[in-house]
Amino acid sequence: MLTLIKNVECYSPSPLGTVDILIANNAVAHIARDISMHSPSLNIIDGSDLIALPGLVDSLVHISGGGGEGGFHTRTPQMQLSDASLHGVTTVIGALGTDATTRTLPDLVAKAKGLNIEGISAYCYTGSYHLPARTITGNVTDDVVLIDCIIGVGEVAIADHRAAEPTFQALAEVAAQARTGGMISGKAGIVYIHTGDGKRQLSVLHDVVDNTDIPASQFYPTHINRNQSLLDAGIAWTQKGGVIDMTTSTNKQFIEEGEIPAAEAVAYCLNKGVPANCLSMSSDGNASLPIFDDVGQFVGLEVGKVGSLFGAFKALVLQHNVSLENAIAIVSSTPAKRLKLHHKGKIEVGCDADIVLCKKTTLDIVHVVARGKQLVKHSKVLIKGMFE
Repeated sequence: MLTLIKNVECYSPSPLGTVDILIANNAVAHIARDISMHSPSLNIIDGSDLIALPGLVDSLVHISGGGGEGGFHTRTPQMQLSDASLHGVTTVIGALGTDATTRTLPDLVAKAKGLNIEGISAYCYTGSYHLPARTITGNVTDDVVLIDCIIGVGEVAIADHRAAEPTFQALAEVAAQARTGGMISGKAGIVYIHTGDGKRQLSVLHDVVDNTDIPASQFYPTHINRNQSLLDAGIAWTQKGGVIDMTTSTNKQFIEEGEIPAAEAVAYCLNKGVPANCLSMSSDGNASLPIFDDVGQFVGLEVGKVGSLFGAFKALVLQHNVSLENAIAIVSSTPAKRLKLHHKGKIEVGCDADIVLCKKTTLDIVHVVARGKQLVKHSKVLIKGMFE
């Protein structure tokens, strides 16, 4: 399977100028100014007036669906292949959240394996909001070591009324288990953290890092754009070497209550001197976004969209004047590096051929290639999931 992208302005995420990109099977085989070859099986993509960037890496998607706050009938649907591919997301990491009762880890792993067959790359976390963590094998370390698609534990909830209010000791223990599993298997062993709007904010993470030998890089807190106070606390966390993640799925009520749009929050952090390699965004796709009335009664919900990640990327560049190089890093190379997905998040020879081709002026997506296979052509879905 050969694909040749001609005359495209390439960002790896660092700018490479106008080049040709040869893809053989699932990997980038060659990048040069002018590649000339002929083969009856060669797929040629005209990259003129387009830019190429690495496929987006979404570090939090409820790929198997999530529980809703309004009862059994409000459980959110599974993610479909085109929910990701149409919006340039070629790598997803699946998680359980509040509901680890009707949503299970075996189902999550099966969904990840199914998405890998359909065409994108999918990984997942063991555990859920609560500690002690639910696992498949009986403990976190064994799940990370023995189950190929599991790369860490999460999303463990802190500072949230739905959390198990994890103690310093409990969080330190699960971090050590995940870290050990990561070391043995060569994976990230990351502890992905759901951060609520409670007054404790990130204090328990500071307690673990300050009182154990576990580094800040072992934790990956998300939802940091919930409010201004939490965002400032997140900036303090990056000063210890940690990364912070902004959530791109939102609704009108969340914004009215003080949530900061993800792109705006990232731009604020960059202006405060936080480096791009300490910042990322994720969609929280297929999560429930509950809507409450004036007295706090549930009245409905919206569903998180994987496509919101690319929308926030565009807003970074077009509305907040963040450089393409930094914006691309925030949605591709930074999460890939933090999750130790070394073959993702960059356009380099030998890396997975996950490439998004966009219009230069509008950043609208034209073509999407994932693991060497073209999934989107001229902004239309070329390959659909099994049940789409």
